[in-house]
Amino acid sequence: MPHTSPVVIGAAPLRPEDVVAVARHHAPVAIDAGALDRVAAARAVIDGMAADPNPHYGVSTGFGALATTFIAPERRRQLQQSLIRSHAAGTGAEVETEVVRALQLLRLQTLASGHTGVRPQVVQTYAAMLNAGITPIVREYGSLGCSGDLAPLAHVALASMGEGDVRDASGEKVPAADALAAAGIEPLQLVEKEGLALINGTDGMLGMLVLALHDLEDLLITADMSAAMSIESQLGTDAVFAADLMALRPQIGQAVSAAHLRAFLGSSPMVASHKGPDDGRVQDAYSLRCSPQVHGAARDTASYATTIAERELASVVDNPVVTSDGRIESNGNFHGAPVAAVLDFLAISVADVASVAERRTDRALDPARSHGLPPFLADEVGVDSGLMIAQYAAAGIVSELKRLAVPASVDSIPSSAMQEDHVSMGWAAARKLRRAIDGLGRVLAIEILTGARALDLRAPLEAGPATGAVRDLVRTVAGGPGPDRFLSPDMEAVTALVQSGRIAAIAKEHAND
Repeated sequence: MPHTSPVVIGAAPLRPEDVVAVARHHAPVAIDAGALDRVAAARAVIDGMAADPNPHYGVSTGFGALATTFIAPERRRQLQQSLIRSHAAGTGAEVETEVVRALQLLRLQTLASGHTGVRPQVVQTYAAMLNAGITPIVREYGSLGCSGDLAPLAHVALASMGEGDVRDASGEKVPAADALAAAGIEPLQLVEKEGLALINGTDGMLGMLVLALHDLEDLLITADMSAAMSIESQLGTDAVFAADLMALRPQIGQAVSAAHLRAFLGSSPMVASHKGPDDGRVQDAYSLRCSPQVHGAARDTASYATTIAERELASVVDNPVVTSDGRIESNGNFHGAPVAAVLDFLAISVADVASVAERRTDRALDPARSHGLPPFLADEVGVDSGLMIAQYAAAGIVSELKRLAVPASVDSIPSSAMQEDHVSMGWAAARKLRRAIDGLGRVLAIEILTGARALDLRAPLEAGPATGAVRDLVRTVAGGPGPDRFLSPDMEAVTALVQSGRIAAIAKEHAND
């Protein structure tokens, strides 16, 4: 998805869609002229303090537990370089490019605020790196979420100094100095306060939160669609989703999900075929009947998390900061607790939505509960196993999602000689949420694959327009009922449909009809 309009930095808080545009779609960035003026004014304050014989944290002292150590003026540039080199201590696998670009963008926004004390050229260098597609290599482990995402941000700062390795615009791993030279970017020589300003922030965990919320918007309406396919093909009722019943419990997310299910099922000949007193069933199982309640709870969780993300996007996170009246003050705004808590909250909801989807899938494969479908939707029962092991895969993912739902934010490991004696673990919360989001997409894909086959097996009964459109899209990448075949490619292909947003697009179209 190409983006040609630049995202303007420093004029107003970034919007979530700005983060997605830059992180995923490589939208260019531009610095607001007024922001550069504010940056220069704040730098003048730092320059004045640098000449003061009295110590000022981060300007003329060491860092963390070494904050009481006065640093002579002639050693302060070395101090800044040492800070970045020592803090670029990540280890493990490389973090995804989109996460690093979000990290770069969000740190740039704070640098452009005029409250960090960096020089204008630091702001311009970070913008130039983003626009050149230079992505510093950041490692999986290293952040405790306090003082912000220190190690990940230090890897970015190191690259801006022309040290360490990066991925260039083509994805090739190259030395940072070579990438900067190729882009015509002069490596930074950091001066007082700048090292701290480059690494004190919640940018990594916030970037991953924003990306996760973007993905969840599509996954939750996809979950409504996959539930509709299960309800329809298992001859369930849509009567329980009536608006007046939902109004008896005025939960916002639940009402949205129920409205989607009414839209997806309301015109279904299959649902209409068994309405009336001859149906014989009093009520459907919870996994069918309570889909709006489960999906709606996740929607409400995402809504709250969005509020926290938007507040954080409007924040200046650094320590110390230059205040509007020219003071330089220490603070604790770098602590990731607000972001970490909602990252964990979302992981719980993701696990719950996947769990109920897996239960709906399992019902479709069990002839004792599927109301007339063949065992495991197999072609020749006994010879063929149908979708038996696809459900195993979903169950295995759900089991992992339950483990990933264990909160990271309640953990804290003291560090820095007990100066940093309570940390948020927000980076860890974000990393596990990313894995959980991937797992949810796969579980929903398995339910959709199962629902599509079940709808086909109900012939001559016809699916509704919404569910039928999804079934037809699935048939472009995965075959219908028949003898057993290599199943994994079908599962991966439908997962790609889910993760690309193509099924969500159909759902949104029919939800608005």
